[in-house]
This record gives sequence, C-alpha cells and structure tokens, in this order.
Amino acid sequence: MSKPSRNLKKSDILSLGILLLLAIIVLLPLIIVFLTSFAPSSAASETTSPQNWSLSNYSNAWERGKFLLAFWNSTLVALAVTAFQIVTSALAGYALARLKFRGKQALLLIVLATLVIPFQLLVIPIFLVLKWGNLINTYGALILPTAVNGFGIFLLRQFFLSIPVELEEAAALDGANRLQILWQVMLPLARPALVTLFLFTFIGEWNDVFKPLVFTTRPELRTVQLALAEFQEQFTNNWSLMMAAVTISTVPVMVLFLIGQRQFIQGIASTGVKN
Repeated sequence: MSKPSRNLKKSDILSLGILLLLAIIVLLPLIIVFLTSFAPSSAASETTSPQNWSLSNYSNAWERGKFLLAFWNSTLVALAVTAFQIVTSALAGYALARLKFRGKQALLLIVLATLVIPFQLLVIPIFLVLKWGNLINTYGALILPTAVNGFGIFLLRQFFLSIPVELEEAAALDGANRLQILWQVMLPLARPALVTLFLFTFIGEWNDVFKPLVFTTRPELRTVQLALAEFQEQFTNNWSLMMAAVTISTVPVMVLFLIGQRQFIQGIASTGVKN
C-alpha cells in the first residue's frame, strides 16, 4: 500500500515542478519589466540591486505621460462598452437560446460569422457611419462600434442552454414574463458567463489602440494605450521610465482580472443546477 502513495507523491512533485517552470517562463518578461521600472534612469541595467531602486520613475512617468486624463477616458469607454455588450448579449443570447421564431438558425449563423470578420475590415464603413452621425472625435466613436459583440451573444446563448428549462417554467407559473425570467432567474445563474464577458470586454477595450487612433484626433480623448504609445516615442532610450509607464498601464487590468477571477470561481461553486 505504500508504493502507490510514494509513486503518487513523485508524480505530484513532477507535475508541480513542470507547472512552476512554465509559470516562471510566462512571468519572466513581466518580472523584468517590473524590476526595470524601479531602476535609476542612468543605470537601467542595475535592476537586481534593491539599494538602487526608486519610485521616482512612476511619478515622472505619470506626470510626463499625462496618464490621469487617459485613465479616465479608458475607464469610461471600457465600462460603457462592457455595459452595452452585457445588455445586448444577454437579450440576444436569451432570445437565441429559448425563443422560437422564424430565421433563428440563420440569425445565429450571422452572429457566428461576425466572429471571423476582423474589425479592421469594417473600419471604412464604420467611419462613414460615424461621420454621417457627427460622432467622429466624440466618446460615441469609441463606444458604439463595439457596443454589440458576437462572442458575447454566443457565450451567453451557450450558457443559457445549459440552464434547465424547468426553472423558467416554474417562474412562468408564478406569473413572471420573459424579461422577469431573464432578470430574476437566468442572469443570476449566468454569473460565471457574465463575469467572463465583463473581463474579456473590459480588458480588450482597455488595451485597444485601433479605435482611438482612427476615430479620434482630439488630445482630450486620448486613451491609455495612445498615451503609452506617445510616451514610448518620447522616451525611447529611457528604459526605466518606459517600463514604469508600461507597469502603470498594466496594473489596473491585472488587479481587475484577479478580482474577477475570484468572483468567477465563487460563481461556479455557488450557481447552476445539475441534472
């Protein structure tokens, strides 16, 4: 009886060692960026000596890059797009999962087809529509083009299909209509999918540089990624300052992902009905 347990321990140690090695390989570039951001500007290569570390790079990068306004713009745009996508994806996903109407499968195929069309191919017609609506150089130009997303619709549709129909039937017997069933029954059970969609959308919008670059020219609409690109052009040879700016722009989404990951795990553990 002792040999199997001993072999199991050896296999666990081997698996843990491989996972740690892979984690180090993945995290190594981030560690280098983080350490370099603390190095003095005149000695960016001396990142391993704690006595040389300084927080001055962060304050200098924040002031020179004017990241305060950029953070506000990126946060506003990312939250607005995320809210639009959650609402539209929940409504469309529920309709495609539960409602019966003519052309349902064709509509689903159209939604799936949008997943394989790059956004860059649609930039010219989108630009013309925004120009016709006088939305160029406004927040609307940064929000409306991605307010609806096929990935979110398909994600929520698939999750709604996994929820037992008996729950909706019970709510309907209590007098609930379709919107009440969606709001009070389906969405609470779909919390893992909603958190996943929130993370994907918010992080994608935060890291987006294409829309602000094409649809805006006003400095007051500059987002974090545009501010970071301009900062890198100005301080190409100052690696410590550049890495501090990269860290500033990355930390918010990393913190958000860690918070969302915990909520995601709790949602999976506390929601759903097993058949």
